[in-house]
Amino acid sequence: MRPVTDGGTGDPFAPIAEYGFLSDAETTALLAPSGNVEWMCLPRFDSPSVFGSLLDRDAGYFRVGPAGVDVPAARRYIPGTLVVETTWWTPGGWLVVLDTLLMGPWHHETERSHTHRRAPTDYDADHVLLRMIRCVNGQVQLRLDCLPAFDYGRVPASWVYTGPGYHEALASADGVDLRLTTDMNVGFESSLATARTLLKQGDTRFVTLSWSEHPPPKTYDEAQSRLIWTVHHWQHWLDRGRFPDHPWRGHLQRSALTLKGLTYAPTGAVVAAPTTSLPERPGADRNWDYRFTWIRDATMALWAFYTLGFDWEANDFFYFIADVAEAADAAGGHVQIMYGIDGRANLEEAVLDHLTGYDGARPVRIGNGAYLQGQHDVWGGIIGSIFLYVRKRDRLDDRLWSIIVKQVEAALAHWRGPDHGMWEVRGERRHFTSSKLFCWVAAHRGAQLALIRGDTERAMEWQGAADEIHADILANAVDERGVFVQHYETTALDASALLIPLVGFLPPDDPRVRATVFAVADELTEDDLVYRYWPEETDDGFGGCREGTFTMCSFWLVSAFVLIGELDRAIALCEKILSYASPLQLYAEEIDVHSGRHLGNFPQAFTHLALINAVMMVIRAERRGPRAPFV
Repeated sequence: MRPVTDGGTGDPFAPIAEYGFLSDAETTALLAPSGNVEWMCLPRFDSPSVFGSLLDRDAGYFRVGPAGVDVPAARRYIPGTLVVETTWWTPGGWLVVLDTLLMGPWHHETERSHTHRRAPTDYDADHVLLRMIRCVNGQVQLRLDCLPAFDYGRVPASWVYTGPGYHEALASADGVDLRLTTDMNVGFESSLATARTLLKQGDTRFVTLSWSEHPPPKTYDEAQSRLIWTVHHWQHWLDRGRFPDHPWRGHLQRSALTLKGLTYAPTGAVVAAPTTSLPERPGADRNWDYRFTWIRDATMALWAFYTLGFDWEANDFFYFIADVAEAADAAGGHVQIMYGIDGRANLEEAVLDHLTGYDGARPVRIGNGAYLQGQHDVWGGIIGSIFLYVRKRDRLDDRLWSIIVKQVEAALAHWRGPDHGMWEVRGERRHFTSSKLFCWVAAHRGAQLALIRGDTERAMEWQGAADEIHADILANAVDERGVFVQHYETTALDASALLIPLVGFLPPDDPRVRATVFAVADELTEDDLVYRYWPEETDDGFGGCREGTFTMCSFWLVSAFVLIGELDRAIALCEKILSYASPLQLYAEEIDVHSGRHLGNFPQAFTHLALINAVMMVIRAERRGPRAPFV
């Protein structure tokens, strides 16, 4: 189903699932099937957009493709990379375009980087968007249109030539210098930089956009050489991973590359998604900015990276979590549920009224007011992450021990109180089961870490508190059927209850675990895909309006089926969810079961993390039987 046109240029919005994802681990770009770059923020993930037609058709775009043809014949990633290849058929010939954000060797040999906090690697972002064009047959009229609109579409571009001919141009605004370099002849029409030329069989062209001191390619041969370097970089990175020889290996590899692309290399933070305000319900107001890092999901991220053999990425993300926890302690406050990718705490939410939104879905938001919420699962996320790290590294130093003590004590001081829950509801605070569950994780794993540290007294104290939380959950969060409910004093279901066996709160063969998994599968699904909760039973601040099925929760159900021994159901459900992947094997946050449309921000890190965990659990269960929980 294609979305309708908006009131701007008249061009239709592409379905969310049809966008290609590019990244250099410092910024990202979304590439529409039309050849338009429709979302790109510079110089990093959470900066204001330069190309924003994803959220308003007048907010900037950058197209390279055949004149008069908007629908490509085929698209794919070059295997093992974040390089998108688009093949075009026109009445006169065939055209191939390769798009990527260039990677290069480490640049800071004579001076230190102003942004990197993690240990330097052998590679670095070039800060160059490269588009390579080749006519493979016949002849094709090629068109280039570059129309930046800085600061989320509020500041139009003003182009000037910077070279001796018509091959280099510069547009500057909002602190960004955007350089266009090409072997085509470029002209200006107001804010639009444009070029067109006739390509015949064997003819090639290139165009780059760059925004840093690192020089872009100046010739096609140089561009080709740097493209090959980038292809090899991604393939060599993927070669470090451990991927089972299985039909689903391609999904694991694409998810790994996507998560690497969503990692902000200077700090190690994994961004939830590179976009803002893509709607969770078509045309409605469930639209949020996800260009931040959620602490709650750190444990799942570490498990996924460690499982696939990417220890460096897991450790970098862990160090970021440790940084923000340490900073919160030093400031005398509590760890927030989310942070900016640079570790900043203030994520003030604002509405961009001048943007019409994706397919008319308003408001368009930047920032995320949920950072001010109290969510008690945050402490379990931190302690669970430290537990995985320590178990992997077999060491527990003074710095980590200080963080552990403060975070466990915070969990024990607050677990009895209500909060907003892991879904960040904007309604009344409740005693959410998932929040109590993660406070138990904090206390239980904290006790195990205390034993590793040799602090037996604290270990006994914290395990005693964990036992108290455990008993409280069993006494108040289980209904008459023996099913775990969303929060105390309700019978409403919640998909977060699927985490109970995944974090080891109860053994998988416990009757209450089995009853809960089957209840979610039977009563909180549509066409087998899982909703987070029924909004008519949950005060989430949106008046009972439904959203799509939550794909991460559907993968949780796969994992839960594996643990309780329902392997056939796990395999069948996993196959079904994998069939909903985008043409490029990417996932948004949610899926509309009636149309198959992807909903919400894209690509979604949470979904790809849950995919890795679920697929690996299925494969291991097929081969050796179910494994232990991941927390």
